[in-house]
Amino acid sequence: MNKFFHKSFIANTVTAMNIFCGFLSVVYASQSDFRMASIMIIVAAGFDMLDGIVARLLGTSSRFGVELDSLSDVVSFGAAPAFLIYKTYNFQFGDWGIILSSMLLIFGALRLARFNIQVEDLNTKGDFKGLPIPLSAMTIALFVMSFYHEEKIIAPYDQMVIPLILLLSFLMVSKIRYNALPKLRSKSFRDKLILFGIIVAILVLAIISSGEIIFFLVIALVLFGILRKIYYLLLNKKDENGKNNGD
Repeated sequence: MNKFFHKSFIANTVTAMNIFCGFLSVVYASQSDFRMASIMIIVAAGFDMLDGIVARLLGTSSRFGVELDSLSDVVSFGAAPAFLIYKTYNFQFGDWGIILSSMLLIFGALRLARFNIQVEDLNTKGDFKGLPIPLSAMTIALFVMSFYHEEKIIAPYDQMVIPLILLLSFLMVSKIRYNALPKLRSKSFRDKLILFGIIVAILVLAIISSGEIIFFLVIALVLFGILRKIYYLLLNKKDENGKNNGD
C-alpha cells in the first residue's frame, strides 16, 4: 500500500504541474503577456499527456487520478483559454464578451463530467466522444500565438474568434468521434514513448515558432471529425470504431 502511494505521488505530481501551468496562464494573461499565457496552456497539455503515461507505467491508474486529472483540465483547458480569449478580444463586448468566453469553460466542464460518469476501464482509453478539452484549449492558445500582434487580434482573423468559440464549445459536448493517439492500446511502451516524444517535439515547435502552421494543422484535425461524421451520415453508416469516451 505504501509502495502504491509513493508511485501514485509521482503521477499526481505530474498532474499538479498541469494545474500549475494553467494557473500561470491566467496570471500571465492578467498581466497582458498573452504569448506566455498561450505557452503555459501548451505546456499544460504536455503534462496532461505525460501523467497518463506515467500512471500506466507505474500501474497507479485510479479513480482518484481520474478525478484529479479532470479538475486540472478544468483549470488549464477551461478557465485559462476562456480568460485568454476574453483578455485578447472579447473584453470589448462587455458582459456579452464574458458570457461568450465562459462557454469554453462551461462546455469543457460538461464534457469532463460526462467522461467521468462514463469511464469504465481506468487503464484503457478508446476514441473520444466529443472534442477533447485539451485540443480545444490548444486551438485557442495557438490562435492567440499566431494572430495576436500589435495589441490586438489582427484582421481578418479577428472575424474568426466568435465562430471559433462557438464551434469548439459545441464540439466538446457533441457525440462526434475523435481518435485517441494512434491505437496506443496495441503498441509497446517503447512505441508509446516515441509517439510521446514526437508530440512533445511538435509542442516545442509551437512554442519557439509563431505557431501559425501548427494552428492550421490543429484546425484541420478539429474539422476532420466533423467531415468524417458527415461522410458516415451521407453513406448511412455507423461510425463506431471507438466506443469509449475520452477526457
